[in-house]
Amino acid sequence: MGQRYIDLSHTIEDGLVTYKGLPAPVICDHLSREDSRERYGPGTEFQIGRIDMIANTGTYLDTPFHRYADGHDLSGVTLEQVTGLDGVIVRVPHNERLDVTAEHFAGLDVAGKAVLVHTGWSEFWNTEAYFDNHPFVTEQAAQFLAEAGAKLVGIDSHNIDDSRGKARPVHTILLGAGILIVEHMRGLESVPDRDFTFTAVPPKFKGVGTFPVRAFASCD
Repeated sequence: MGQRYIDLSHTIEDGLVTYKGLPAPVICDHLSREDSRERYGPGTEFQIGRIDMIANTGTYLDTPFHRYADGHDLSGVTLEQVTGLDGVIVRVPHNERLDVTAEHFAGLDVAGKAVLVHTGWSEFWNTEAYFDNHPFVTEQAAQFLAEAGAKLVGIDSHNIDDSRGKARPVHTILLGAGILIVEHMRGLESVPDRDFTFTAVPPKFKGVGTFPVRAFASCD
């Protein structure tokens, strides 16, 4: 059998609210098929879309520039950082606890890997319940992951930090160590705990620290 691909990204659509208080994307025609008929020969028509959207929309990747003015932005992300990474999943069901601690990663080899945290919180995606009292990674866990050499950390929750306060220690620690973050994931229940690779490639923008990705896992 060949490779199996598992989509880990939410669909972005017009009006979708990813983060309460931030504007939803506006997706519309720049050139409609009807209007294009006036520009081309008989039977030929095209659509050109327009997207007005903040960068923190859908399933997105954070680079150091998101947190640090002197950190590298999306244009500084190498393909080796986001393509075909060996992956490992840690499962901490949200109905058991919200805080994902250093103990949950103890004994795992995370060096150079994409570490994905499966909480099941994505079941509340695009509902009011999604925004509050969500699962998060603790500061101590982030410090452990940074010291252990994780390459990327992802979570299927509203924020990798505890958003009930104003501090963002996990973003601060991980991005400060050059470890990329992917938030608002989905579908992790379909990924095996080990023996998979993870890919989440963003476009190559300068001056932008976050952007949606088409995240996916690949396994036999």
